[in-house]
Amino acid sequence: MIAKITEQRDQPSLTKAALAKQQGLAISSLYYQPKKPQKDWHLKNQIEEVLRNHPSYGHKRLAIQMGINKKRILRVMKLFSIKPYRRRGRKYKKTKDYSSTYPNLLQQLPFPERSLRIWVSDFTHLSFHGHWVYLATIMDLFDRKIVGWSILSSHHVQLILSALMMAIEKYGRPGIIHSDQGSEYTSRVYTQFTESLGTRVSMSHKGCPWENGYQESFYNQFKVDLGDRNRFKTLAELAVAVYRQIYYYNHLRIHTKLKMPPAIYSQRQSQFTTNSLSPIL
Repeated sequence: MIAKITEQRDQPSLTKAALAKQQGLAISSLYYQPKKPQKDWHLKNQIEEVLRNHPSYGHKRLAIQMGINKKRILRVMKLFSIKPYRRRGRKYKKTKDYSSTYPNLLQQLPFPERSLRIWVSDFTHLSFHGHWVYLATIMDLFDRKIVGWSILSSHHVQLILSALMMAIEKYGRPGIIHSDQGSEYTSRVYTQFTESLGTRVSMSHKGCPWENGYQESFYNQFKVDLGDRNRFKTLAELAVAVYRQIYYYNHLRIHTKLKMPPAIYSQRQSQFTTNSLSPIL
């Protein structure tokens, strides 16, 4: 037995290619990461800084302002769903602000190298029999997986809290959760609950919607795939359809940036990390 263990320990460590082969995975898919992730992340932050002073600039004006090739600017804007701000001319009633705001931590940190580091939260509205229904989702920025969601007939703070609690119950507590400065996210109920978890709160700058555009492409395609919501008779039926569509997105639909569904990407990255750290006995 001792001789066998000694013989195994004397064997050379498996190469990365051997680890991939051992798991029956293509090495290209196992190692896939967005091209130059940290450089793209740094450029994203630079673009957001310029847009803060020139919110209507498209990729061509940004390229001139920054002295960078417009194709690279456009690629990074698409990668992080950054779009110039279009004013709607809508007037809002001013109310007393009892909420809290936080800095954009995403502009201070590198792109996450594993899940549970940074989550991004947002919600959208769905037309349903002449009324609005609201869907809140939480996405893990590393693998673009939807980790929590909630659907309600109003966008009260309970909408986003329910999505957050679902995500925490299933995956644990994230290091950072990012959102825009909507009244639901700046409310004391939400911020105090989030901080009580030991999670740091991050928010986009006010009037800078592009800083929280990570789920925009998800919502756009999600609504197309979900189809006509009015074919469902009740909110419960719609909620079931939303659940199935999120499952499809996470487990079956190929993500264009990952070249595979988010859940599979996450699983393969986890397998690679485990195998890399495990000792060869």
